[in-house]
Amino acid sequence: MPLHLNWIAVLVAALAGFAVGGIWYGPLFGKAWMRESGVTMDRARAVNMPKLYGTVLILNLIAAGSLAMFIGPAGTWRFGLFAGFMTGLTFVATALGVIYLFESRGLRLWLINAGYQIVIFSLMGTILGAWH
Repeated sequence: MPLHLNWIAVLVAALAGFAVGGIWYGPLFGKAWMRESGVTMDRARAVNMPKLYGTVLILNLIAAGSLAMFIGPAGTWRFGLFAGFMTGLTFVATALGVIYLFESRGLRLWLINAGYQIVIFSLMGTILGAWH
């Protein structure tokens, strides 16, 4: 049940997505992501940032909480890493792949977005598994 969750670890895991996202969609792949997704600088500047980041935080909390329930109270960092990696790869990346195929989106965009999801779920899982 959710009562066994370490809510501080869930919050830290959720916030880890922000840190990785800032690097992933910034210096690592920001230009390529904008080009492949069709997001322009004008469109990016027009976004309501507090609403965007608040919503992302809520979604990350849901994902981290769910992953924490899956890992359970006896999980280790290794199991957490494995569980997060497999979640990112086999659930999220494949689901994105199906959507991208039907939307005729490019392979590069899928690699950028799916790669981010695999990395953040792996990191979240490691944090949650290590920090009971």
